[in-house]
Order: sequence, then structure tokens, then C-alpha cells
Amino acid sequence: MRPKTKKILFVFTTLVFMFFYIPIIILMAFSFNDSKVGTVWTGFTFKWYGSLFSNEAIINSVTNSLIIAVVTTLIATVFGTLAALAIHRYNFPGKQAINFLFYIPVVIPDIIVAVALLALYGWLDVTLGIATVFPGHVAITISYVMLVVIARMAGLDASLEEAAKDLGANEWQTFWKITFPLIFPGVLAGALLAFTISLDEFVISYFTTGPGSDTLPVLVYSMVRLGVSPEINALSTIMVLLIVIMVFATGRKMSVSK
Repeated sequence: MRPKTKKILFVFTTLVFMFFYIPIIILMAFSFNDSKVGTVWTGFTFKWYGSLFSNEAIINSVTNSLIIAVVTTLIATVFGTLAALAIHRYNFPGKQAINFLFYIPVVIPDIIVAVALLALYGWLDVTLGIATVFPGHVAITISYVMLVVIARMAGLDASLEEAAKDLGANEWQTFWKITFPLIFPGVLAGALLAFTISLDEFVISYFTTGPGSDTLPVLVYSMVRLGVSPEINALSTIMVLLIVIMVFATGRKMSVSK
């Protein structure tokens, strides 16, 4: 590669990273701003972190978001992994159609899923709440888990499973001692993707949550009209730091598993 081309690629890459990360850095900096106005710096303070944990509305919305994200991740990971195993290993009537159905939630707009669920709940006379959010979140995340796991299984060496069976292992032992450790990085990546998608999902949550069960994205949206509180900046900073720690820990785990 020519030196001039390397410089152009370096500058372009730097600009892309600046475009993504400078707004996040500014947000984190203003979480320590003494002013309630997010665009005016008046001094350094930690008071927004203190008031964050005493804001009942924010704490409740974060709790709701975490509950929904964790439950969604567990359901989507289990069934997405099972779907990947079935589609990758077995031939059965309607396999192509089922495989196609798993791709639809990836490309279909969230607003369609949200409106469809709202219409269904209205037809069934279901009271909206936290429980009515799960089906929509699971529907859109299970496909991502399946696609990630099936991509991992594409590089799986089938001779390892055959060798385990030749040595006397049954199907259950072969799966837990051979197959699962090999596909675990894909399962973990799919679970993290499902958790992230569910945690920041707004459209489906907005249409399917009821009074008193707002998620964090829905709460932030409702606050935008009057101005986002600096407490949201503090919460965002904490979430960014937790995500960075989680990504590093996951990367370390995946590198060790290799």
C-alpha cells in the first residue's frame, strides 16, 4: 500500500472515530457540569451523580429496562441457539421457510412490530405493562442470536463431535463437553447483542408499555420536550463505563476460550 493511501485511510479512520466518540466524551464531561443547562459550563461537581440515585423515576425506568433486557436475553439466547443448532444440523420439511422467517425481524422496521403488537393486545383486551414488552423484544433479538451462533457453527469441525461419540460419549455429553464450548463465543456474542438491542429499544417499548412501566429510552424521550436532566448525563456516563468494562471482560473471556 502506498504511503499516501495509508495517510488518507488514517485520516478517514480518525475522522470516523471522532464522529462517533466526541459526542460521548462531551456528554460524559457535562455530567460533571454544575449547571442544569447542558450547553453552558459553570463549574465542576458530582452532585448529579448523587441526585441520580434519589430520582425515583429514573431508577424505576432503569430497573424496568434491565429486567426486560435480562429476561429477553435469556429467552432469545436459549431459543436462538437451539434454532441455530436445528437449522445447521438437520434437514426437515419447511426448513427454508423457517430459516427465512428468522431473517424477517432483522430487516423489518420496528414500528411494524410495535403497531402489530399493539393491535393484537387491543384485540385481546390485554392491559399494557412490563409483561407486554417481552414478546416484541424477544421477536427482534432471537434472530440476531440465531444468525451469530449459526455463523459460529459454520466453522465448527464436525470430526471433533464424531471423535467424542466414537469414544463413548452420548449426545448430551458431546454437546456440553465438545459442541457448547466451541460455539460459546458465538452464544456469548449473540447474548450481548440481544442485551444491547433490548436495553436501548425505544419504538416497541413506547407502543407496548403501560403507565408506570416506562423503560429508560421512553423516559428520556418524554424528558426531551422539557430538556434532558444532567442526571441523564450522569447515568449515561455510568452505563458507558459499565459497557466498556463488560466488552473488555468479554473479549478477554473469548481470547482465553480460543
